[in-house]
Amino acid sequence: MYLLITGLILFFAVHSISIINEPWRNRMVQRIGEMPWQGIYSIVSIVGFVLIVQGYGIARQHPVILYTPPNGLRHVSLVLMVFVFPLLFATYIPGKIRDTVKHPMLVAIKTWAVAHLLVNGSLADVILFGSFLAWAVADRISMKHRIQRPVTPIRSNGFNDVIALVLGMVLYVVFVLWLHAWLIGVSPI
Repeated sequence: MYLLITGLILFFAVHSISIINEPWRNRMVQRIGEMPWQGIYSIVSIVGFVLIVQGYGIARQHPVILYTPPNGLRHVSLVLMVFVFPLLFATYIPGKIRDTVKHPMLVAIKTWAVAHLLVNGSLADVILFGSFLAWAVADRISMKHRIQRPVTPIRSNGFNDVIALVLGMVLYVVFVLWLHAWLIGVSPI
């Protein structure tokens, strides 16, 4: 559990800088430059992510069960996950989806976390998915009080929504049928 928590702390520490202290982040970018800042940010994020993956894998070997969800929630989880992948693509492919949802990445993270909390009841699951859910909620609230940085220079148009939907659904099907079992060791169906 130590690795999982350490990874989450590292990962969310860098991802929360804008939530906690946007002016400090801006000063650091001005001081060291955008590319070095992104390099440091990326390295800390990757180290945190690797520790999360390793820690979660270790914690799953000796689970502490907090609750046992009913089997029927697996179907609800699968339906919720249908929205996640198109939202991820809509974050970087601007269109009406992004304009309507405003922050599709955060909506995708919240949906992903809730979907997984519905079907996973161990302590490691609650820590992992609950922390992502709490962070996404905190980040969304903080966005109301800070200036948004542009995500992508691509122009918004209706065809981009089709691209986001098609790519998202293809990735969803591939993930449900093969990737989840291969990467996580558990088949969602």
